[in-house]
Parts: sequence; C-alpha cells; structure tokens
Amino acid sequence: MNIGIPAEIKRDERRVSLPPVAVGDFAQRGHRVYVQRGAGLGSGFPDSEYASHGATLLASADEVWEGADLVIKVKEPQPSEYDCLRPGLILFTYLHLAADEALTRALLDNRVIAVAYETVSDARGRLPLLEPMSEVAGRMAAQVIAHHLEAPHGGRGVLMGGVPGVAPAHVVILGAGTVGANAAKIALGMGARVSLLDINLERLRSLSEVLTGNLTTLYSTRHNIAESLRSADALIGCVLIAGAKAPLLVTRDMLPLMPSGSVIVDVAVDQGGCVETTRPTSHSDPTYTIDDVLHYGVPNMPGAVPRTSSLALANATLPYALAIANGGLSVLAKDPALSAGVNTAAGHCTHPAFGLDYVEPWRALQPVLAPVLPRQAREGSLQAVSEVLAAH
Repeated sequence: MNIGIPAEIKRDERRVSLPPVAVGDFAQRGHRVYVQRGAGLGSGFPDSEYASHGATLLASADEVWEGADLVIKVKEPQPSEYDCLRPGLILFTYLHLAADEALTRALLDNRVIAVAYETVSDARGRLPLLEPMSEVAGRMAAQVIAHHLEAPHGGRGVLMGGVPGVAPAHVVILGAGTVGANAAKIALGMGARVSLLDINLERLRSLSEVLTGNLTTLYSTRHNIAESLRSADALIGCVLIAGAKAPLLVTRDMLPLMPSGSVIVDVAVDQGGCVETTRPTSHSDPTYTIDDVLHYGVPNMPGAVPRTSSLALANATLPYALAIANGGLSVLAKDPALSAGVNTAAGHCTHPAFGLDYVEPWRALQPVLAPVLPRQAREGSLQAVSEVLAAH
C-alpha cells in the first residue's frame, strides 16, 4: 500500500503523524511511504532521517495526497485540503466530526473512508489513540494555568503552591478521565488545592487512592460545580463523550461566580467545549477575557510540545496503521477496534454520535469489498461477511 504523510497545515500545528523510525516499519513490510519535504521539521525530524528509513520525499502536499492509498495525519483536514479528498481514500487521523459539520459533509461527499483516532476503541471500551494526547493535554493544562495565573499574563496573581502562611491556588477539574487525572496529578504536584468532579464514583474512589496531595473529590452536579466555582482560581474542563459534542457543564450565567482574574482551560474545546463561553483559539493567540475571567481554548494543546506528542502518538497509532496497510479495507470491516474508528465510508456516516442517519461500517464497506465477497456474504449478515473476510 502507498502511505502518505503530508505536512500539517493547521495553525500553529508542528506535530507529524509518523516519526522516521515508524516510517521504517512500513518500508520493511514492503509499503511505500511518501513524506512531504519538511513535514517533520516542527518536531525535530529532518528530511534526511526520513530518507534513511526508506521514505520517498515529495515536494508538495498535492503529490503526497495523490499518490497515497492511506493518508495518516495528526489533525483533521483543513478546508484548503478538501480538494485532496477523493473516493476510496483511507484517511487515518483525529477528526472530531461532532463539532465540524463542514468537514463531515466534505468526507461524505467525497466518499472518503475516514478512520478517527478518537473513536477507535479496544475490547475494554477504552480509547487507546486518544489516550496519549489526553495525557499530554492534561499535564499541559496545569502548566498553562500556572503560567496564566501570573498577573503579567492576565491572571489574578496566585502561585499554584502558595507559600507557608498563604493558601495555594484552588484548581477545579471537571472530568476524571485521562485528561482530568493527568491535570490533577500535575496540579497537585505543584502544590495546588484540587477539586476533582465526575459522575463516575468508582473512578473518583480509584483516583483518591492513587493521587497524593490536597485533593477533594466531588460527585458532579450543577450545585457542586457552582459551589466549587465560587472559590476557584482556575477551572479545567476535561469532559469527553466519544464521538459526540461535550456536554455544557458551566453555563454563561455561572461565569460571574468565579473570582476576578481566574482562568479557564477548556480541553474539551475540540469537541465543542464543556464551558459555554469557550471558543477555539490558537497557540499564537490563546486567550480572551469574558466577565474578567481569562479563557484558554487552544484545541491542539499537544502541538506546543510537538516532539513529545509526535512520538507518543505514533507509539499508539503505529500498530493500527500497520494493520490497515497490511490488511486493507477488509481489516476495517472485521477488526472491532478499527471498525469503531470508521466515521465515514463510501458516502455513508458510519458512527452513531453525529446526529445523522448512519449505517454500520461493515455494511457501508460491502460495495467497496465486493470483489472479495461472494454473493451470499454481500447480501447477508455481519457474521457472513466476517467469515469471508476472516479468510482474506
């Protein structure tokens, strides 16, 4: 299979989907990897390293898209890349379609087989390709808060850990998943007082046993959120529903509850945000103020530490990308983890969370797989299709 690695063009995005050593894994298995010149420079990977691991370097993004059967990216295609989409192309990247109707339509209209990192799930229901960037974003969120609480950066002049005789910062974290747990770990390590809210009591019990420091766990209700906001120096929004828009937990009328100069970091902004007043920003212009509360809404936070992020992402995505390259379209239909990641295929929406009519991935892919499916499988059940695919 021909693999394409174009340079990321989203504003302030410096990550690359595959480092040179990962490209070597594809080349060793007989795949041809096209890498756009300069694609890895933002992460510290020069073209010479890609060439030494077997990549074919191409001058333009158009050449990479045109020559690839499978395009592996970090971020969703930008509007200027929509013309590169075409029927039968397999796209493997973060998509977050629930918050992007225009991209969803572009993928459907161009009949792209789009596999989203954030909805690939394992046998235990976890999201293994979202986890590494969630870890980075959670740890960064605490650093961002510490920075922006400083008065020269717009905050109320509070030190995260305080000093003897002066209270530390109070950090409220909504969501105790991977992002929230990592944010809490770093904030606690800085000496902050942390209130962690979630509706999963078992998760709160578990984290209360493993996290050390000034931690309070609370069941997430509107009342508990509102009471926590009254003394919050900072709020981190970490709520995720796989493939769907984030629920609004902090509404516009709750914002005045927060002290003047407090900081909000909404990590869920790429899924619509869990704070009503947050909107996407950028690394070069990350903040704005509403009701004297500083808002930070950068949707690609891990892009600020591109080398760490690129390596961590590739550690997680590589086995799945190799499976697609080695198994082709059939693996997308028969592998439960990758099948869960298929968001669009052959002009159909194949994920239930977008509010659109959808079909199961295996059914949407049947026409594409027709050459290897006998009639009884094409017209039959998932079991019939799976049995045939298992033999290929």
